[in-house]
Amino acid sequence: MVDEMLRTVRVIADYQFGPGAGKALFPQSCEFLLSSTGRIRQVLDRGVRIATLKADTGLLTLSIEGAKRLHEFFDYPKLRVCVLNEVSEFIAAGKSVFSKHVVDVDESIRPGEEVLVVNEEDVLLATGRAVLSAEEMLDFERGVAVEVRQGVDA
Repeated sequence: MVDEMLRTVRVIADYQFGPGAGKALFPQSCEFLLSSTGRIRQVLDRGVRIATLKADTGLLTLSIEGAKRLHEFFDYPKLRVCVLNEVSEFIAAGKSVFSKHVVDVDESIRPGEEVLVVNEEDVLLATGRAVLSAEEMLDFERGVAVEVRQGVDA
């Protein structure tokens, strides 16, 4: 049963984030918290949450631990929204990313996708959900680009 659940979340991660993401995120030692109906809700590794499987979309939301694993696995700029160094402290504390602070972005990012927020040195600051497309993040001077779910310091 555990092997089947592990295979399921790895396939979802590969689909959502790219080939290889499943194994990078979820080692063999993963544990699963299930809903009352027996569906996978959270994936943990040694008691630390890596990701949550959303019931409405069937996709994963990342914890900061999951973001760290993907950050190490994928090369820049894959999955990343890069912000100015001077706002790093605010983003790491869990504040939203505004378009005017975005300096670079993975051009394949679409609204609603899980993203990694990094500074200009590719230091992981947070994980969150893109509100705008990659092109819009770079073009717009106003508005939220990424709703931060969890910052590294939060």
